[in-house]
Amino acid sequence: MTNYKVVEIFSSINGEGTRAGQLAVFVRMQGCNLNCTYCDTKWANEADAKFHWTSTEEILELLRSMEIKNVTITGGEPLLQEEIGELLEAMAKEENLRVEIETNGSVPLQPFAEIPNGPSFTMDYKLPGSGMEKYMLPENFAVLRAQDTVKFVVKDYEDLCRARDVIREYDLTEKCHVYLSPVYGQIELENIVNFMKDNRLNDVNMQLQMHKIIWDSEMRGV
Repeated sequence: MTNYKVVEIFSSINGEGTRAGQLAVFVRMQGCNLNCTYCDTKWANEADAKFHWTSTEEILELLRSMEIKNVTITGGEPLLQEEIGELLEAMAKEENLRVEIETNGSVPLQPFAEIPNGPSFTMDYKLPGSGMEKYMLPENFAVLRAQDTVKFVVKDYEDLCRARDVIREYDLTEKCHVYLSPVYGQIELENIVNFMKDNRLNDVNMQLQMHKIIWDSEMRGV
C-alpha cells in the first residue's frame, strides 16, 4: 500500500471556504512545486521538511477514529504526492467523509475529477503578487464543478484587477464558488470591498482566514 509524506494531521475549524467555521480534519502533505511570495506554509514545502511516511490505511483509520466529516487534504501541493489518487479513491468509499483537496492551480485536475464520489477542489489561481502566475493552468477551469472553488489570494490593487479579469474571462461565477482572500496584513480589507462594489463582482465572496483571527497568525496545527 502506498505511503505518503505527511507533515501533520490535526482537527480544527475550517478557516476559509464554503465550510468555514465547521469542524474539519487537515491532512498536510510535504512539498510544493511553487514558491509564492506570501506563502504561510513554507516550513512544510521544503524538500528537507520533516514528515512521516503514512499509509492510506493509517490515514483512514485515524480519520474514522476522529469522527469528523470534513477532511481537507492540503500542503504544500498534495497532488504532487505519488499515487495520491489511491488515497482519494479510498476516501471516496468512506460513507461519512466529505473530502476537499486544496491545490495550487499548477497541477492538472482532470484525472482526479474522474474519481467516483471524489473530492471537491479548492483551487488557487496565483495572481501577479505571488510571483507564480506563469505556472497556472487555465485548462483546469473547464474541469471545475458546482461544488468546487477558485480562490484568488490578493495582495494589492493589481491582484484585484487581475482576479476580476480572470473571473470574467472564464465566467467562473457560473461554474463554481469564487473567493477573494487577502494576504494577511498586506491589503486593507475595506479596499477589497470597495473594489467589489465598483466592479459589480456579484457572486464573488470575500473571505478572511478565520484561523488567523482566532489564533496567532503564525501558529501551526490550527
